[in-house]
Amino acid sequence: MAQKRTKVQQERVLKALESSLGVVTTALKNSDVTRTTYYRWLREDQEFAEKVDEIDNMQLDFIKSKYYECVKDKVPSVVIHAAKTRLGWNETNNVDITTKGDKINDDRVVINFKGKSED
Repeated sequence: MAQKRTKVQQERVLKALESSLGVVTTALKNSDVTRTTYYRWLREDQEFAEKVDEIDNMQLDFIKSKYYECVKDKVPSVVIHAAKTRLGWNETNNVDITTKGDKINDDRVVINFKGKSED
């Protein structure tokens, strides 16, 4: 009897996870299951854990699709993010530290950067 009740509760949690796109807090609140119970089920019930993984994959697919829609629609901040993360076009700050044209070759030199210089 208890095992059947657990399966019913698990199904309720899985449906809530699907509708919340994998947001555990929301799903547990909507299905009236404690976090402790949820994580115990993940540890002890492989079938339940696999179903949760499937929902997590659906969530990632949804997020990716929305991300690529924004790139396609040329949302500037998303295009910049895509260029930096997907294409590796990260901004770099190269600092050439020299003394009278000679590079510093001393491992003991420590340089602290605190923002813009006050020249």
